[in-house]
Amino acid sequence: MAGGWVMWPIMAVSALTAAIIVERFWTLRRSVVLPPGLGDDVREWAARRKLDPAHVEVLRANSPLGELLAAALDVRHRPREVIKERVEDVGRHVVHRMERFLNTLGTVAGVAPLLGLLGTVTGMIRMFLNILEFGVGDAGRLAGGIGEALVSTAVGLVVAIPALMFYRYFRGLVSAYVVEMEVQTMALLDVIDQVAATPGSGKGRT
Repeated sequence: MAGGWVMWPIMAVSALTAAIIVERFWTLRRSVVLPPGLGDDVREWAARRKLDPAHVEVLRANSPLGELLAAALDVRHRPREVIKERVEDVGRHVVHRMERFLNTLGTVAGVAPLLGLLGTVTGMIRMFLNILEFGVGDAGRLAGGIGEALVSTAVGLVVAIPALMFYRYFRGLVSAYVVEMEVQTMALLDVIDQVAATPGSGKGRT
C-alpha cells in the first residue's frame, strides 16, 4: 500500500518471475536434457547396427539430446552433410524449447525498474500536489509521497535484479548444453561413418 498503485503490476511480474525460474530449473535439469550415458549407448547401438524404428522413436522421446541423436539416425544412410543439416534443423527447434520463457524473464528484468521509476514519478507528483494544496506544514502528507516513490523504486529493483541474474544464468546453461549436445552428435556421426565404411555392411551411403 505504501508504494501506491504501481505496486500491483510489480507484484504481478514478480510472481511471473518466480514461476518462470522454478519451471526452468525443473525443465533444464541436466538429467533431463543430457541423460547420463545416453550418447555412449546410442553409439554402441549404431556400431552394432542394433537399430530399428521403435528404438529410434523411443530415443526421440527420451530427451533433447535423444531427439538430436534420433534425427541423425533417421538419415544415417545419407551423406554426412545431409545428416548434419538434419541435425541442425532439429537442433534449432530443440534450442527454442530450451529457451522457452527466457525472453519473458529478460523482459521482466528490464520492465521492473521502469515500473519502479514510474512509482517514483507518481510519488513525487503526489508530494508536490499536496504541497500545492496544503503547503509544507503537513509533514505526514509529504512523507507519504516520498515513501511511495522510494518503496516502489526499491521493490522494482528487488524484482529486476534476480530476474536479470537468472536470465543470464539460464542462457549460459542452455549454451553449455548445446555445446555438449554438439559433441555427442559429432561422435555419433563418426561412428555412423565407420559403420558405413565397414566392408560388407551393405549400407553404404549414396
